Amino acid sequence: MLGGPGLKKTAFAEVKTDSRFINVAHRGASGYAPENTIAAFDKAVEMKADFFELDVQRSKDGHLVVLHDTSVDRTTDGTGYVRDMTLAELKRLDAGSWFSSKYSGEKIPTLEEVLERYRNKRINILIELKKPSLYPGIEQQVANLLREKHMDRWRGKVVVQSFNHDSIRRFHQTMPWVMTGALVSYTSYKDTGVTNEHLNTFARYADFVNPNKKLVDRDLVNRVHQRGMKILPYTVRSSEAADRLFHIGVDGFVTDYPELGYIYYAQ
Repeated sequence: MLGGPGLKKTAFAEVKTDSRFINVAHRGASGYAPENTIAAFDKAVEMKADFFELDVQRSKDGHLVVLHDTSVDRTTDGTGYVRDMTLAELKRLDAGSWFSSKYSGEKIPTLEEVLERYRNKRINILIELKKPSLYPGIEQQVANLLREKHMDRWRGKVVVQSFNHDSIRRFHQTMPWVMTGALVSYTSYKDTGVTNEHLNTFARYADFVNPNKKLVDRDLVNRVHQRGMKILPYTVRSSEAADRLFHIGVDGFVTDYPELGYIYYAQ
């Protein structure tokens, strides 16, 4: 069973993710479809990824929406900050044409739409709280939505992560039976590395440590495992990177190209 130290078993169903390599489609299968859209998530399902990862922010009128950047400029035909736009304004944007004309008219989804669409499909969801300091109370709002959709009942169906570790600590306190992950950026840890002190802190509230792949070596993998956590590095875009990470013992990885994880399932 996957789980953080001291977490009791529940009567809820449990999603088995520890029997094989965990293949996570980054923002959906974003190498093949526009990131953080239904098209990318459907592609991840089609490619039989174990998880797809997505980013959550909040609109001006309080809706949880799925978008990576704090502005809409890069991945839509609009301009402006997510938090300054209503859901109706966000829904009018084209979130697919920047990637390919094939995806013209693709919309920014809400988190509710994503949870409803995939709650009964054979894929799990890795939710990143993006810049939660901009959205006070977003941890409770996500928890409320998971509860409303009964998606907190399958342990491992949803994992919630963030680079903001205070935010993940708050989420864990709110809904301790839902798995959580501590994202670890290269910029913040390149000078110190991920120390035992860092890992001891993460182990109080996280089931996963998910670092930039450049920070990962066999020693870090072993130290994460010694503390009962799993490690899913990001973002893998080549077979060389995939092979290196597999052979130093990671539990899975986050990739734009889900086929990079296939070879490791049977090993």
